[in-house]
Amino acid sequence: MTAPATPPGARRPGRFGQLARRGFTDPRAAGVLLDHEALRPAGDDGVLLDALAATADPDLALAALTRLAEAQPDGDRAVLLDTLLAAKPLRDRLLAVLGASEALGDHLARHPVEWRTLTAFDTADLHPGIEEFTAALADADDPDSLRVGYRRALLTIAARDMTGTTGFADTAAELADLATATLRAALRIAAAEAPADAAGCRLAVIGMGKCGGRELNYVSDVDVIFVAEPPEGAEEGAEAAALRAATRLASRMMRICSDTTAEGTIWPVDANLRPEGRNGPLVRTLASHLAYYDRWAKTWEFQALLKARPVAGDEDLGRRYARAVAPLVWQAADRDNFVPDVQRMRRRVEESIPADRVERELKLGPGGLRDVEFAVQLLQLVHGRTDPALRHATTLDALAALADGGYIGRKDAATLHDSYRFLRTVEHRLQLYRLRRTHLMPEDEPDLRRLGRSLGLTADPVAEVTAAWRRHTSAVRRLHEKLFYRPLLEAVAGLEDGGVRLGPEAARERLVALGYADPAAALRHLAALASGVTRKAAIQRTLLPVLLDRFADSADPDAGLLGFRKVSDALGTSPWYLRLLRDEGAAAENLARVLSAGRLAPDLLLRAPEAVALLGAPEGLAPRGATALRQEVLAAVGRAATPEDAVAAARGVRRRELFRTAAADIVGAYRPTEAPPGEGQGPALDLVGDALTDINAATLAGALRAAVQGRWGAELPTRFAIIAMGRFGGHELGYGSDADVMFVHEPREGADRAEADRAAFTVANELTRLLQLPSTDPPLLIDTTLRPEGRGGPLVRTLENYAAYYRRWSLVWESQALLRAQPVAGDPDLGARFTELIDPLRYPRDGLAERDVREIRRLKARMEAERLPRGADPTTHTKLGRGGLSDIEWTVQLLQLRHAATVPGLRTTRTRRALAAAEAAGLLNAEDAAVLDAAWILASRVRNAVMLVRGRPQDTFPTDPRELAAVARYLGYEPGAARQQDTGSGGQMIDDYRRTTRRARTVVERLFYDGD
Repeated sequence: MTAPATPPGARRPGRFGQLARRGFTDPRAAGVLLDHEALRPAGDDGVLLDALAATADPDLALAALTRLAEAQPDGDRAVLLDTLLAAKPLRDRLLAVLGASEALGDHLARHPVEWRTLTAFDTADLHPGIEEFTAALADADDPDSLRVGYRRALLTIAARDMTGTTGFADTAAELADLATATLRAALRIAAAEAPADAAGCRLAVIGMGKCGGRELNYVSDVDVIFVAEPPEGAEEGAEAAALRAATRLASRMMRICSDTTAEGTIWPVDANLRPEGRNGPLVRTLASHLAYYDRWAKTWEFQALLKARPVAGDEDLGRRYARAVAPLVWQAADRDNFVPDVQRMRRRVEESIPADRVERELKLGPGGLRDVEFAVQLLQLVHGRTDPALRHATTLDALAALADGGYIGRKDAATLHDSYRFLRTVEHRLQLYRLRRTHLMPEDEPDLRRLGRSLGLTADPVAEVTAAWRRHTSAVRRLHEKLFYRPLLEAVAGLEDGGVRLGPEAARERLVALGYADPAAALRHLAALASGVTRKAAIQRTLLPVLLDRFADSADPDAGLLGFRKVSDALGTSPWYLRLLRDEGAAAENLARVLSAGRLAPDLLLRAPEAVALLGAPEGLAPRGATALRQEVLAAVGRAATPEDAVAAARGVRRRELFRTAAADIVGAYRPTEAPPGEGQGPALDLVGDALTDINAATLAGALRAAVQGRWGAELPTRFAIIAMGRFGGHELGYGSDADVMFVHEPREGADRAEADRAAFTVANELTRLLQLPSTDPPLLIDTTLRPEGRGGPLVRTLENYAAYYRRWSLVWESQALLRAQPVAGDPDLGARFTELIDPLRYPRDGLAERDVREIRRLKARMEAERLPRGADPTTHTKLGRGGLSDIEWTVQLLQLRHAATVPGLRTTRTRRALAAAEAAGLLNAEDAAVLDAAWILASRVRNAVMLVRGRPQDTFPTDPRELAAVARYLGYEPGAARQQDTGSGGQMIDDYRRTTRRARTVVERLFYDGD
């Protein structure tokens, strides 16, 4: 481009202000271009400036117009400029395109006569379809001419789009029709290049995705599926040859569209939606397609087929394919786990977005286009089984049909329509600029300015387009509850909101699709919660969509809804309850998770529903800590009038804290983790173990205080301490664990020895009695069988008596049991001296004698042979099974008994810490330590999960499918995968458990049984 030596525009500073007011961001450069000789006939014409000022980017439009004028053949420049000034329709179309699309400006500069295409609008059909585009590409006989013809047609679509002649929906339909015509032309060229292949098969091209739905973008992969048959009259057995020919023909057609030539590329043709994806054959027969869909297809594949339509090739074969797959689409919602499958796929899409892009993603991000499309398709597939009026391939048509049918409210449908149209229009404008595939909102001000102006936002384009984008994505973020749940509530509540007419059968269908096993009961619960005109009912109608969504994400939606009704019935008159759920964003979601995760947490909550308050504040689910718990329990005990009242108060605190711990555990289990299911959960498990240990220790301290003050007042005649044993002492308690303890006492100075013994014995029995009194609170079961001589020995001993026994009679198993002994309540000095007493036994200075090692191994083998319950599966028993808790703990404890005297890190009551210390000391390698640690964590979490789900302890996986699914959900398996598990088929969860524990058993056999 050659500019004048002395640009006139440079001498007119007043003109710069005029250009700036007309939207030029670089008035000096614009002045130079307006005075350029290529535009000299029109340079000072206000008509041209007004037209440029109306474009998305006046600077871009002026630069592109200058290039186009320069590129005109001799004599044609004047025709271009004269026509531009005289014909407003052409001026508007051409400059609108040049101001919005740098890529189409480049195309016109390379093919300067094609601006004349835009003059044909005055006589041509303003809404061309497949036939018109096919005719426009009829002369294309090679990839380059096809690309030029495609860009020419694209130019006309963009001109109609940018001047408002067509709206978003018509533009998307035209783009899809142009893609259809282009595929047909590419197939025609491929057939001409390989006539033998074309003659050797019948090939149909099925449009999928946005192409199939006639809602294509400016730049998008064109999704297709290929189906082929032998030619008419072919001999029997010609199928294989026909498929080979069709595969070559289809591949050639794809390359013609996708390859880059001197004229660039058109768009990629993507066949990955075919059966088996990129791993499957490119072309199949119709029978092969149907066989795959019948046996192997996943839910998302039927969802994708909703938009399938024949677009090119053999018309009869394409129609046969469409007729054959249509019934499969409308049966997809009958599949097990249909809604969870769809929801899981949506979550995977969101999780695949890079973190630095998630807030800018128009298509895949929260509140983006895919949210609208997924929700609309979900409703279509659920209700389209019985209502053919919903069977539309285009999103906005389907949305309108859903509103007309009463499946969503008209107001909601209108809001969603506007948001979808806005987001798709923004996507179109972004892609049109450089004809590149993008779904990201720009960050740079010039790009935002051009985008805003292209949408007609001219006052403050950057601020206006940003605000509009955030407003629409915010509306779409709520689309799932709006589209799928709210009409359900309005139906059962008998409301008329925006014309919603969801009938009983449609409501039942929706609940079944969500996974409710008893939709009739669910409808009764919803009616009880949401009916009426009270403030309570109105708030419930606001809350329930979120809750129903979370219930549906669980293994037992029925239990979640029933639990919520019970809690609401108990607390519905409390003003703070609904206010908490409404105003604290996390409270309602946390409550839904807790209520649908199993029996234990809901049972604890229903015994004292006011504990729901813990779910609101961020710190509400944080562990209280040992000191705070002990102080609260002892204060409550001190205020009580009787020992029974005192222990009831202590048990009430325990119940609340058990709920806090279980709720935190359940809510945390739903948080995303990078680790595979069942792995990477060591810290969470340690927190649970510490919390449960602190809770039980505080409860024992309270019960001890209650037992003492009821008879002796402030002080016993003997010092008394409670020693935690087993998992209690190891801070490894599960929800179903007993409290293993030993009692030790020491007469006070001057006290009568016999009286002291009687007092200690009385306190120990009274403490146990009080904790086991019938109550609505869960019992704390005391187990003292790990004391010297077991059940046959004294319940309580003096410290001196313990010393004598251990000196004369102690067996190696008792030394092993003492590895996890730790004082937890009572006299702290006595507890510390008990610890000093037992340290030489559990950390023997010279390690273990060989006979003791053999004895430990013998005891372990005997336990494996005799204590595993009859009929139990040794591969899945979490405590005594192969690679289970006993295997790992005995292996670690053997290392402690042999080496703790010389390795200080082994002097711990905690299994995982001892395992880490053994690895650090080189007593086992890192791989073995990791294998044992993973198995111990997994077995412990399975036991906790079973207790949370069933409400009672069990050392094996449950057999009930819903309970098993709930365990899997807690362990991190997605809903659909969880529900497909069962003990007979050995689902993924149980297979993973067996694999993990099998590896651990191999390490145990080498370290425990074969180690020297």
